Amino acid sequence: MYRSVAENATRGGMASDNGDAVVTLHQLPRWNDADQRSYVSGDISSPLSYFSDPLTSPSEADSGVKSRFPVDHEINSKIYLWRGNPWNLEVDAVVNSTNENLDEAHSSPGLHAAAGPGLAEECASLGGCRTGMAKITNAYDLPARKVIHTVGPKYAVKYHTAAENALSHCYRSCLEILIENGLQSIATGCIYTEAKNYPREPAAHVAIRTVRRFLEKQKDKITAVVFCTSTSTDTEIYRRLLPLYFPRDKHEEEIAVSKLPADVGDENGETVIDERKIRIKPLPAPSVADATPTTISLDLPVSDVGLTLRRRNSNSLESYLDPTFMSLIKDPDQRRKEQQEKVAQTQSGFNCAKLLGYGDLSGPPLSAAEEYSLHSRYLAKANSLNLTDIAEMKIIYRGGVDSEGRPVMVVIGAHFLLRCLDLERFVLYVVKEFEPLIQKPYSIIYIHSAACLQPQPDLGWMKRLQQILGRKHKRNLHAIYVLHPTLGLRAAIFSLQLLVDGEVWKKVAYVDRLLQLFRYVPREQLTIPDFVFQHDLEINGGKGFIVDPRTKYIYQRAPA
Repeated sequence: MYRSVAENATRGGMASDNGDAVVTLHQLPRWNDADQRSYVSGDISSPLSYFSDPLTSPSEADSGVKSRFPVDHEINSKIYLWRGNPWNLEVDAVVNSTNENLDEAHSSPGLHAAAGPGLAEECASLGGCRTGMAKITNAYDLPARKVIHTVGPKYAVKYHTAAENALSHCYRSCLEILIENGLQSIATGCIYTEAKNYPREPAAHVAIRTVRRFLEKQKDKITAVVFCTSTSTDTEIYRRLLPLYFPRDKHEEEIAVSKLPADVGDENGETVIDERKIRIKPLPAPSVADATPTTISLDLPVSDVGLTLRRRNSNSLESYLDPTFMSLIKDPDQRRKEQQEKVAQTQSGFNCAKLLGYGDLSGPPLSAAEEYSLHSRYLAKANSLNLTDIAEMKIIYRGGVDSEGRPVMVVIGAHFLLRCLDLERFVLYVVKEFEPLIQKPYSIIYIHSAACLQPQPDLGWMKRLQQILGRKHKRNLHAIYVLHPTLGLRAAIFSLQLLVDGEVWKKVAYVDRLLQLFRYVPREQLTIPDFVFQHDLEINGGKGFIVDPRTKYIYQRAPA
């Protein structure tokens, strides 16, 4: 049996992932250490500025708002972030993410091989485990003392809340079993698998906030929680999100006030569902007048005595009960009815934009939290689907970078075949492709060459797409370069500025020639279809440049 890690052991530098080498806790920097601060996020304002939804923008944050996760140095001293396998750590317990049957094939890769055959034999005798629950076994050949097995949920957009709460229960169950068995330190990887389609970043939010809420109640019984990541993507996500829930100083706490999601769960970290909220108001103490014994007139017939008592007791009970007793905080039926009435009023009203053929531009604006939720659902669904058929149409694809190093997305208008395109799948593909770009400043190149020959989506559809992409795309968008614009396109963009979103569509820069476009984006950074060059030659007469017929490369004409 491996020894338990000494709580007050002298700690060294940051451990590296070096295969099967045993790593002790004193080799790992704590979350609140100075070296961890430089290792995780040197400047908290820089990385977090790209990931501010579902949030109120920093300008909307009120300095007087109380932080939902205030600085707590005692809790921070128990948190570690480490890139490596949990079973290489010398801790009291490691977490194994597995399935309902506790099969070796569906467990955390490499854990059973490191623990030896005895672990699989003990798992087979446990009778399985339900989703969201956890069971404990011996660790056998691992440096840890115990292994806690838990079953993560399958993810579907339709059952997002259920999956989120089940995942939260996984982490809480592991921590509860840890305490029940007299253990104090635990190392856990990301309790989800690619096969179950759980999005990485939402899963990290659930994990971190659940651990934070649990430690707020049980910090005296736990000495260490190590978040272990196995990929650079997960490491970067945890680096970015940990300061939101475990701020190490007032500066990080103030930033977290505006950067935290709108819904950070209840006191256990679980998602709050309005329909299940019940507020019960305690009964007031009976008054002295009501405490007097009830007197019954002897002149009443015996049959009326019970009726009199019932009436008096009923009146007394009504005086005790408040109309808010056991009332829903927000009646979901009433809320749905109000939404339906608004929709009906909008549809029955005069819609000028729809009458002019611009599409349906009605409907109330979405809040930041609503946009984030909408974007998250579309992104999760897009990641679970095979969208290669949309990618092969080459409507949208990633270019290089512009002259200032910002990534560029290229949109080919002529490839947008509205009659043979599934718009819903196209939106999913757009959300998936734009996700890595909109986290930081970026540019868009829209090539309108020959696109006037194809029907284009209306402004109502464009408004909906903007809502799905969320506010990050609006804030980080540098410019939209429109190549070969027509008079009709200019009119449509002017309508977008007036009716949809002036902040986005006022960033449009019209470009009449390819050479002019290359001032903003170097020619070697772009892959452009051949017909665009031909179109440019036809409308501009090839003035100012020569096209190599073999390579399609454009050369600047020498001045006469």
